[in-house]
Amino acid sequence: MADRASGLGFVPLAIGSGLLLDLDGIQIGAWAEEPLPLPAGMTAYGMVTAGQARLSDAETGLFALRAGMFFVVPDGGEISGGGGLVITLPGYRGLRQIGGPLEAAGRLRYIDGCSDTLLVCPPRLGEPCLNHLHIPPHTDQTPHTHPSVRVGVILRGSGECRTPDGVYPLRPGMGWYIPTGCLHSFFTEDDALDVIAWHPDSDFGPRDDDHPMINRTLIPR
Repeated sequence: MADRASGLGFVPLAIGSGLLLDLDGIQIGAWAEEPLPLPAGMTAYGMVTAGQARLSDAETGLFALRAGMFFVVPDGGEISGGGGLVITLPGYRGLRQIGGPLEAAGRLRYIDGCSDTLLVCPPRLGEPCLNHLHIPPHTDQTPHTHPSVRVGVILRGSGECRTPDGVYPLRPGMGWYIPTGCLHSFFTEDDALDVIAWHPDSDFGPRDDDHPMINRTLIPR
């Protein structure tokens, strides 16, 4: 798997247990019923793909999650029960969050009639984010690339990811990794496709001089 990930193609990831890929420190892991530790000192982004899961947050305690829900844990803990994918990011402290399940479609327009919801916003400009991408039935997406890696899971529906080096069937419960610069597109027939996608960076987000609190603070002159 490590050799395959170093190339320029789409990488399907089977949801099992333990570490699936190590991308220069960004670790992609999975759990299937058995507990998966979430390391202290790293931010963990998790996506539940099946069943009922239990999130044990080292600082706040236990949370019950189900398929289609997601979480961000900055201080370590454990996830068990059900199944899903976890991305752990060293050297970064994210904001603790729990959300979902996914809505029927995204709230923002995306290419080729698709839609997107920003599930986890970057706390500051440039920081990671998590998205829900909804691809309607009968979509033949325009081939495109991204300036950084994409990692995620298929939550609902079916379709294909098409790349110059092959066509990859997509089904609920599978994970995936798309390297930087990989030309790809999604294709659906009669079913819609719902994808959760993690981005390690963003060109959108608050700054010290540009955020709602300061922008909506009016000082009389």
